[in-house]
Amino acid sequence: MRKLIANEWMTLDGVVQAPSYADEDVSGGFGHGGWHARYFDELSMNWVIENVRGAGGYLLGRGTYEIFAAHWPKAPEEQQVLAEPLNALPKYVASTTLDEPLGWQNSRLLRGDIGAAVRTLKAEEGKDLHVIGSPGLVQSLMVLGLVDELRLMIDPVVAGGGKRLFRDDGALRRLRLADSQVTSTGAIIATYAAAGG
Repeated sequence: MRKLIANEWMTLDGVVQAPSYADEDVSGGFGHGGWHARYFDELSMNWVIENVRGAGGYLLGRGTYEIFAAHWPKAPEEQQVLAEPLNALPKYVASTTLDEPLGWQNSRLLRGDIGAAVRTLKAEEGKDLHVIGSPGLVQSLMVLGLVDELRLMIDPVVAGGGKRLFRDDGALRRLRLADSQVTSTGAIIATYAAAGG
């Protein structure tokens, strides 16, 4: 059985909204887009590359899929270390608004019950599945108990508001720290496994 691993860039107060650039997601009046880029260093870039290249496929929410599909097929040469696996490997997209065929190669919609679809994917042979970004999808999968690991890069910045990774739902979810490193920029790279995982 394959693991399902969620990869997220997160502020110290749990915000995952618009890490990459200013107008990535301004919903709710979020004005801090692009907060993450300054915290990259060699260690964290290698961590991102290892996660992307080590995947057997990717689960993506609609928003992340649309951003990735617009960028990675025509990524510049210096980004090919990430573009090659992202373009070549299977991508499973959770969306009720998109229609097939999807424009990005090796992409398909997950139809029907998301829990059943993901359980079927996890039961297949192969390398682990990675969710990149897609916080709404990650939240849904956590509620269903389908996330085996959280791989977080926690930046030393507080956004003060915005979309957070963890829902304010009153549920207690225990995790186990499996690995951690501190970058030269003061970010923490941490892998948390589901309790008992």
